[in-house]
Amino acid sequence: MAGVRTRSVVLLSGGMDSCVCAALAVRDTEAAALHVSYGQRTEQRELQSFVSICDRLKIERRLVCRNEIFKAIGGSALTDRGIEVPEAHDPKNDEQIGAYIPVTYVPFRNAHFLAAAVSWAEVLGASKIYIGAVEQDSSGYPDCRPAYYQAFNQVIQAGTREGQIEIVTPLIAMRKSEIVRLGLQIGAPFDLTWSCYSREDRACGICESCVLRLQAFEATGAADPLPYVAQAVSHQV
Repeated sequence: MAGVRTRSVVLLSGGMDSCVCAALAVRDTEAAALHVSYGQRTEQRELQSFVSICDRLKIERRLVCRNEIFKAIGGSALTDRGIEVPEAHDPKNDEQIGAYIPVTYVPFRNAHFLAAAVSWAEVLGASKIYIGAVEQDSSGYPDCRPAYYQAFNQVIQAGTREGQIEIVTPLIAMRKSEIVRLGLQIGAPFDLTWSCYSREDRACGICESCVLRLQAFEATGAADPLPYVAQAVSHQV
């Protein structure tokens, strides 16, 4: 008789990293998927990716939430139309991606997402929460650091009914190219994902998220299935 599978909640934004996490969650657990729309520039395109990825991976239990606070408080290029999404190549700044916290950082965003996931996990009886946080090859967001998730797990232990829910970050120490390789190995549907910070029709190819993605696919020798506005973009940063 087969044992009962562990239940999980995977935070699925629709991006490359969360898609690989979703594929891992489906492989190893009985997974439910949570998506949060928070007024970001590409929220409709990301929601489309969420639905398509769930369909492809056969994730039946899904929850879509809205969080209006980030658009209300602003302070990020992703949610505040008064702040321009920067290009990865900025002639005024020759620092490398990840060397500073960029204006695309949404203040303390992951805490809100994780709180919703923990609440739902308690209702579902899920013991794991998957999130595709990446520390290396990332934009330098402070809520993608291992210490952040260690601390959050302590909060969960202290503040939930049974204290048995754990946040897992299977990608956090991986390079982006390693994530692409892993995703290809486990059948993550990269063709359904969306990474661009600024556009919903064709990826811009010049924001930090696009450049990190393009670099990762180039490093693996695999073709990126997304359409890009600029075909002749230099991906070196």
